Amino acid sequence: MVSLDGATVEPFGSFVSNLFTRWGDLDISIELSNGLHISSAGKKQKQTFLGDVLKALRMKGGGSNLQFISNARVPILKFKSYRQGVSCDISINNLPGQMKSKILLWINKIDGRFRHMVLLVKEWAKAHKINNSKAGTFNSYSLSLLVIFYFQTCIPAIFPPLKDIYPGNMVDDLIGVRSDAENLIAQTCDANINRFISNRARSINRKSVAELFVEFIGKVEDPFEQPQNTARSVSAGQLKKITEAFARTHDLLTSTNQNQISLLSNMAPAHVIRCITRPYGGGYFHPTQPQVQRAIRPQLQSQRHFQNVSQGTSSNSSSSKGHTLVHRGQQIWRPKS
Repeated sequence: MVSLDGATVEPFGSFVSNLFTRWGDLDISIELSNGLHISSAGKKQKQTFLGDVLKALRMKGGGSNLQFISNARVPILKFKSYRQGVSCDISINNLPGQMKSKILLWINKIDGRFRHMVLLVKEWAKAHKINNSKAGTFNSYSLSLLVIFYFQTCIPAIFPPLKDIYPGNMVDDLIGVRSDAENLIAQTCDANINRFISNRARSINRKSVAELFVEFIGKVEDPFEQPQNTARSVSAGQLKKITEAFARTHDLLTSTNQNQISLLSNMAPAHVIRCITRPYGGGYFHPTQPQVQRAIRPQLQSQRHFQNVSQGTSSNSSSSKGHTLVHRGQQIWRPKS
């Protein structure tokens, strides 16, 4: 078994970025010791180490639903803990994942609507069964990047190009002494975020989250590890399902014939709806239809198509009602880097 001397267990993902829901997975990175320096374990070593962790979990009986995804770009061991019932994804030396999570947390300082939008988009995607990379649809990180791109391109823009927050390829800069590399990234991002916030000349977008959601549309690649495509799991067979989900929801939100049941069923999965409509304070919490309609009526003419900015039309694309998606390396939209 690989030595655990000096190793640390560190969370990342939505738990660190504060974009988690009570139903989400917990992402864990086991950081192997390399003194003060960032460890450079290769994929084979990570696979071997996770295999040993898998054996230990089986022997100790610490969890169920054990699944070792060894051939993924980042090998992962998945399991569900017996004690808390939390689903966990374990990876090895995933410092890039930790830093990306922190940057998502930091940019929320620019505008708190980012967190609300990401949570809304994630629940909407789950309701339409397009938030499952194992089934050929989006992972949650890709959905967060979709929101970032939209915030960069809405009018007025809410976020700046990400190169204005951290120039260059962040993952390539994770070398040498760990504390030095992390501090440099943190200080650079903090200074640039504060500079953007304090710019009194920029126009302020004052749209509500409901209005922003109606306008929301996009698909991206990872801006912190170019040209990594975080939506590489999206399969050709699922593209039609994804585009139809966007089109169906857009039609509903811009319709004057909405009703509470159809709105809720389109915006969140059933277990979430049960939580928000349960008795609360002596009554029931129900978002009222007139409030939703007032929020979205100004956006009746909002954009309804995916713009393909790649050259020509890909044979791997699928369209519905004017929406076009391009998959597997043929990106159409991404956060401005």
